[in-house]
Amino acid sequence: MAPPFAAPPTEGGRARLWLGLGAGALALLLCCGGGGTAVVGLLVSGVQAIEEQSRTVSSDYYRALSEQRYGQAYDQLCEDAKRRESRPEFERRVSAEPQIASYRVGEVDPTTLTVPVDVTYAGGGRERQQVTLRQDRQTGGLEVCGVD
Repeated sequence: MAPPFAAPPTEGGRARLWLGLGAGALALLLCCGGGGTAVVGLLVSGVQAIEEQSRTVSSDYYRALSEQRYGQAYDQLCEDAKRRESRPEFERRVSAEPQIASYRVGEVDPTTLTVPVDVTYAGGGRERQQVTLRQDRQTGGLEVCGVD
């Protein structure tokens, strides 16, 4: 009696199996490896974005102080700092301090969100100040929350 169907071919069956498994493994490696690379890329770009924004906010704050635009400097402050000191009190205090002739923003510490700033005063004095930043919960932007 003859079987109702033809027997499957046996030549090259194992080669096709291993070729298929290899292609599947390669696809899995590309997907997982690409995903891991993407996560690392996002983390690195996120840290760079925080550093850039930290430097920008600190520079804007000191530029406003050095140009005696105290209202603009006050606008860079976080809500906690604004609660501690009203705009008129802030303007009165910083206008009584020595005039900033120049400043240089240092490297950001992304773990503590602090930025060192080397300040040179019009009278020739120099000082290193530490700016503490905080993220605004509503806008997501960074704000100056203290200067030590």
